[in-house]
Amino acid sequence: MAVTLTINGKEHTVDVDDSTPLLWALRNDLGMTGTKFGCGLSQCGACTVNIDGEMARACITPVSVAAGKQITTVEGLGQHSDDTLSNLQQAWVEVQAPQCGYCQPGQLMAANALLTSNPDPSDDEIREAMAGNLCRCGTYGRIFAAIKLAASRA
Repeated sequence: MAVTLTINGKEHTVDVDDSTPLLWALRNDLGMTGTKFGCGLSQCGACTVNIDGEMARACITPVSVAAGKQITTVEGLGQHSDDTLSNLQQAWVEVQAPQCGYCQPGQLMAANALLTSNPDPSDDEIREAMAGNLCRCGTYGRIFAAIKLAASRA
């Protein structure tokens, strides 16, 4: 079945079963490998994308649910005409948030959804929004600092 997805502002058509998880359409059919496979059960957050500005787990979201909506992946965060990083990405670099980097696309997308809906979150709101995104390296302090820095510049 042909499904049209709007990803990072561009339309893409994939020929997949409409129950196919968005994650696999992104990675296998469109070559967008920034979104990671972690647990496959919506528990770790590695597959986080934004759909219509809201955080969503691509590993359990069928393409049929995402069709007709605006999907943003980590590849779409830094799309600016002057090829600069987004405010959030720049903060991530400045505080050296990543260690191994595997969870970082999902962390960035969760933080992006938070800052889109709440540009000045409290510490508790940041913790709550990021609670579902796991980091095996334990860089939670730096991730938190990057979100605070990005929020302070918004």
